[in-house]
Order: sequence, then C-alpha cells, then structure tokens
Amino acid sequence: MSTSSRKLAAAIGVVLAAALATGGCGGSGGGKQAGRECVQIIDENTGKKTGKCMPLAPEKKRVDLARPVFSRPTSITNPLHPSSEVQQVIYGGQVGGKPFRTEFTLLPGTKTITLKGEQVKARTLQYMALSDGRIEEVALDWFAQADDGSVWYLGEDVFNYKDGVVADTDGTWQAGRTGPAAMIMPGHPKSGDVYRPENVPEVVFEEVTVKAVDQTVEGPYGPVKGAITVNELHMDGSRENKVFAPGYGEFSTGDASGDLEAVSLAVPTDARPGPVPAGLAALSAAVRTAHDGTPDATAVRNVRAAWDAYRTADRVPPLLARQMDRDLGSLAKAVAAGAAEPARTAALRVAQNDLDLHLRYEPLATVEKARMGLWARQLTQDAAAGHAGAVAGDVTSLELTWERVRHSTEAGRAALISEQLRELRGAADRKDTAAAAQSAPRMTAALAGRS
Repeated sequence: MSTSSRKLAAAIGVVLAAALATGGCGGSGGGKQAGRECVQIIDENTGKKTGKCMPLAPEKKRVDLARPVFSRPTSITNPLHPSSEVQQVIYGGQVGGKPFRTEFTLLPGTKTITLKGEQVKARTLQYMALSDGRIEEVALDWFAQADDGSVWYLGEDVFNYKDGVVADTDGTWQAGRTGPAAMIMPGHPKSGDVYRPENVPEVVFEEVTVKAVDQTVEGPYGPVKGAITVNELHMDGSRENKVFAPGYGEFSTGDASGDLEAVSLAVPTDARPGPVPAGLAALSAAVRTAHDGTPDATAVRNVRAAWDAYRTADRVPPLLARQMDRDLGSLAKAVAAGAAEPARTAALRVAQNDLDLHLRYEPLATVEKARMGLWARQLTQDAAAGHAGAVAGDVTSLELTWERVRHSTEAGRAALISEQLRELRGAADRKDTAAAAQSAPRMTAALAGRS
C-alpha cells in the first residue's frame, strides 16, 4: 500500500454500498450501477460518501477472482514482490512537503491466518515510516505466495503516530476476519490485468490495472530489467502510478514534483559485502560528531567535505545522494539561524542517510545495531531538551528496530537491551523526560554489551 492510500485509509475508510440503485449511484443505497458493482467515492476531507461510483474496471479483466491454493505460502519468490527474499528495502522522498523515509523489513517467524477454514502461514514485514526523521506510521504486513506464483496480501496491523504516540489504528484489517485475501501481485502480470490489493468494505480499497510490463528502470546501482508499471485507483477516486521491479518489489510511487516514495536501496539486492570504504568511514565519523553534539558551522563544513569526497570516490544511489544534499542543506540553514530543534532533526536525517550507505557493505544486523545506537543518542538529546513526544518516538523507534535484530543478538546482551527498553518505555509513557535522560546512557551501555 502506498503512503497516500495508507493515509487515506486512516483518514476516512472505504464505504461499499450494499443495495441496488435504480437511478445511478446517488441513491440511498447503490450496490450496483447498470449491473456493475458500485464502490462509492469518499470525500477525502469529510470522510463522507459522495454518491458517485468509482470507475471500476470490468470484472472480466480481474485476475484475482479464483481462490488461491497455498502449498508453500512462506516461500515468496515472485521477482516483483520477493517478500521472503529481500531482507530490507529503504525508501526515500517527500510527502506533504516533508522529507519522508520508509524502512520495510522482513521479520523472523510467520503468522498463521485462517482463510475459509484453511490455516495459511504468512511472512511478516514491518513497514516503518518516518516524516522529517520521526516516527509517523508502523504496519505489520502479512504476505503469502500461492502455487501459481501470485502474492496475496493477508492484512496488516496499522499504528498511526502523532507526537511520538499512537493516535489510532485506522487501516488495520485481516483476511478471514475483516474481509477476503487480496492479490497484491499476479504470478505473471500482463498489460491490462486488474486486481485488488485491498478489498475490505468500510476499511481499505484499491484497484490496480497493469499498464506496462518488461520495462527497464534506473535502479540504485544501474538499470533494472523486467519492471512493470501499474495504475492504482484509490477510494477517493484519485489515481497514481506505481512501479514494481525485480529484486525490490514496490519500487516507486508518485513523482519528484510532488509526493514521492521511491527505493533508495535494498539488501541483499544492492549489497556488495566487503570492507567499508575509507571515504565512507570518514563520512560516518564526521556525521557522528555533528549529530552527537550541538551542530555548529565547523561540524557542518566537515560533514560536507567528507560527503563530497566520498561520493566522488564511490558509487552512491541517486536518490540517497539527493537526500543527503537536501538534509545537509537543511542542517546548514538551521545552524546558521541558531535553530536548535530543526538542527537536531536535520542532523538525525543526515545520520540516517549515512547508515543507509553502510548497507552496501555491511550485514543488515550490523547496520540495525548501529541504528539502535543512533536512536539511543537521539533519545539523550531529546530527553535533555525536555521534549516528551520526541522521547516517546525515539523509544518506539528503538523498540521497532530491536524487533528486527533481537533474534541475531547474543542472549545475555539481548536481556540487557530488553531490560533497558522496558525502563525507557515506562519513562516515555509517564512523559518523564528526566528519567529517560538517566536511562539513556544505560541503553547505550547495553547496546555496547556493557552491564
């Protein structure tokens, strides 16, 4: 589900008319129009029915109407939605005029979902979205592959955040309880194919039409063949194009002139294990200095110089390069203006970009542990500033990252980290920034393996 459709689901839901209309969709009911299904368009601002039917494709074009057979559902190898093959995809861009970032990560284990009496095991992927560097939404998405190679979306647990805490869970649904399983990628998509990645009355709705196949797109490190472009119809009647590419799954949504969520890089697709280049190590050291203290003009110049040197010496994904330029510019502007909080936020985004670059060379678990260290340092700063909402968001970000790396952590060290997370969660829930400030160094010590 794209960012725009997730936001729309959270804001208004979807209304599926249940009765037959005699004079179009504008009647009090409106389940059919001229013998066709009617899903009413919902006004995005008011959340009310407009009395107009969505321009749905003819049923004969749909490829998601047959009941899927799941013999090996957790082996999701469809190249256009390789949910069990790709460990993590990083997306960047902007939404609502703010820098936007997504970490989409395969979690260990499976979830069993009952579909018409059948027990189907699904893989769980964690969608963690950050606006301006801070937590905005989390979803646990469940996928399974049918025997014909199609991938099915079996639901999601959604948590929408405001000022660091959960504001609502709108958009949550589960196949077999809330509605049917939904095809999110055909086994062998062809131009003109139609399917519904979400099809739950009064909760979520999308209808997708495949527009082009066998395309070549520019990936993080060169051309990627075999991509497809689809057009997605949302419940407010709007449409947007989306690209899926082998080795990545969802590749881009939107465009650079407006809202955009596109792949920065993915692992293992873009991984080239080996020593971290000296230029990247130097950049990381400069970024760490700028982030850990109060950024000043000298720190910003040092980061800029290290960044310019590194990208001259090594290949950098184009979107990550644009984001680093953007965020360094924001940091320099905030420092020049003496704006402490915007400077902290910009420094956080710069540090996030820097760690993403390490995914090219280091194991995901190593980068995830470094991300936890970054959030612990950010927590120290936000607690010292007395920002309870930011502290709550930092703790949530630590917890979410921990869910991704806990299984690969030595038991004794894992126990220390879990204990400190519980302590920090208690302080955050009480909005006790002083207690969080005292606990933060203990979390840093636990992450380093010190008691």
